Amino acid sequence: MGNCLVAQSGGPTAVINASLAGVIRANQLNPVYDRVLGGLNGIEGVLEGRLYDLTELPARELEILKQTPSSALGTCRYKLKRGNDADYRRLVEVMDAHEVDVMFYIGGNDSMDTVDALSEWAAANGCAKRFVGIPKTVDNDLVPVDHCPGFPSAAKLACQVTHATRLDYDAYTRPEVFVLETMGRDAGWLAASCCASGDVDLLLLPEVPFEREAFLAQVQRTMDETGSCYIVVSEGARYADGTYLSAGEAANDGFAHAVLGGAALTLKQMIVDAGIAPRGVVQDLSRAARSSNFAQSLVDMTEAYELGLSAHMRSADPAFTGMVVGVAPRVDLDAPYDARFFAGPASAFANYVRPFPAEWILPDYQGVADEALRYFRPLIEGEPKLVYEGGIPATVVPFSRR
Repeated sequence: MGNCLVAQSGGPTAVINASLAGVIRANQLNPVYDRVLGGLNGIEGVLEGRLYDLTELPARELEILKQTPSSALGTCRYKLKRGNDADYRRLVEVMDAHEVDVMFYIGGNDSMDTVDALSEWAAANGCAKRFVGIPKTVDNDLVPVDHCPGFPSAAKLACQVTHATRLDYDAYTRPEVFVLETMGRDAGWLAASCCASGDVDLLLLPEVPFEREAFLAQVQRTMDETGSCYIVVSEGARYADGTYLSAGEAANDGFAHAVLGGAALTLKQMIVDAGIAPRGVVQDLSRAARSSNFAQSLVDMTEAYELGLSAHMRSADPAFTGMVVGVAPRVDLDAPYDARFFAGPASAFANYVRPFPAEWILPDYQGVADEALRYFRPLIEGEPKLVYEGGIPATVVPFSRR
């Protein structure tokens, strides 16, 4: 029957391992492949031939794997570039050496581009290897899906932290501002989701160019009216010319991305320097939003696992390659939530960024429209029943560390 290979890439999420568990469990129930091999540290590790046999993972370890955040196989930021035949041929050599027919790649935008590139190369070079994508990203910026696995859990944690810190903030009478920073380089989905808590006064998203004086006027108005101002900002917030509120030099990660972080601190200092408040508090969600399993969304974990099952099931068709599974867009946000899965070509997922809808953004940094709240709320419903050890949720020892 041949073997299959699963690898993870890009930024981790709270449920990325649930998709991995889905592929493994699906093959245990319906052994389409002789072995399920895990590629350690993404495509980079696969090219080095670093694989781990996951076929017979025990039921208990599979259950704990489902609730383990971050990437249990390890991840990478290696860019498999079109035209680099050496990498493509090396990958086929590794797959041949381990009798691998199909590779599942769990990742975000760049990973889906890798699925597309590998499929194109295989077709052009008469190679029978097949490649299937399973999406994940806390940024929720992939098209053409309703949402991405990983985002609902990140949004749930963001809402919980927003509400908890708002209660803490409101306990004081001293004049100060509070600024919460979330991830989101090019799309403000995660920052916007904080509004589902009902605690956000002002919201800054990458989709709306930052205007300093207009923003400070809104902070002043809010402070004058209520004596407080709770602000949420996406790390990718930027001026009209594209300059980020706060960013370092381009990272050496193969993608030339600017190193983001510090937008909240920049805003706080801007407000203090303007004399609107004598002090401010900054909270940075950063990696906690993507690797915290104590705040997983039941919807998110269930869908991530079932997408792993779906990818495996669909791959039984020998013609299934260059495809990505996903959650289909909702037609009616007022209807009871009922996820539907679909598969589409990787080319439709790769190299596109889905911004937070402009029609859902209120003017003057006032938050989001009710339609956005109807979109968010079903996704953060429910909590999985977690296995605890020593008072904290149990996790597996990462396969990349064994």
